[in-house]
Amino acid sequence: MTDQGYDDARLTDLRIERRDSGVVTVTLALPDRRNMMSAAMTDSWGRAMAGLRADPSVRAVVVTGEGSAFCSGGDVSWIGHTPDASIDELRERMLPFYRAWLAIRELEVVTIAAINGAAIGAGLALALACDLRYAAQDAKLAVPFTSLGMHAGMATTYLLPEVAGLAVAREMLLTGRVVTGAEAAGLGLVNQAFPREDVLAEALRIAEAVAAAAPIATRLTKVALQGGGHASFGAALQWEALAQPVTLATADLQEGLAAQRERRAPRFTGR
Repeated sequence: MTDQGYDDARLTDLRIERRDSGVVTVTLALPDRRNMMSAAMTDSWGRAMAGLRADPSVRAVVVTGEGSAFCSGGDVSWIGHTPDASIDELRERMLPFYRAWLAIRELEVVTIAAINGAAIGAGLALALACDLRYAAQDAKLAVPFTSLGMHAGMATTYLLPEVAGLAVAREMLLTGRVVTGAEAAGLGLVNQAFPREDVLAEALRIAEAVAAAAPIATRLTKVALQGGGHASFGAALQWEALAQPVTLATADLQEGLAAQRERRAPRFTGR
């Protein structure tokens, strides 16, 4: 694994590592504060997402946390220090924060959250914004916004129902229920749960499998499933009647068929 990063010298509280396969790992690196979304980390995250979005060689992105936590959420300390701030002032501060972190949804490649530890509030929202989630069995996942006297943010009221359904979203948001990674797998909140020491390795293994697939077909499939999938059966047929022919016209399709005939692993180029 090589660490080439995107303007790495300008990244703070964040680390980027890249594999030759095109799998990129983005690590939230503020372990002494449980990888809280600091202002510096938020700025670095925005730069990293812009770099990844512009890099055609990226095949999959894995997000994880350094140390014992995935992400403890946003830095709420400043809120208590500005009790007289107006609603407009607070909105102008929060909306760019949301958009910066949710920029991961704008990536065309598959994104995977390796939830190595606690994912709380906006930290869980970040994991929910990814396409796939794999958690440590003993990780703690929660969205305890109302217990702090605030409404949920960072599109949690959209992402949580989209991923786990309305019943789970209601329970977690209205009661502040904390679930473990093992419980989260049963609820559909994460795809699978693993022993803590295996989470990142398993997420990377899955990312490698994604990266080895045909890039055009993978990206179009991601688009098809965004926002909970198609609005109707007919819309799905119309989309697939266009998207599948697009992939049938690629060199990767010919490579996939040749690899199947020759009983070897395909070497897809994204063309």
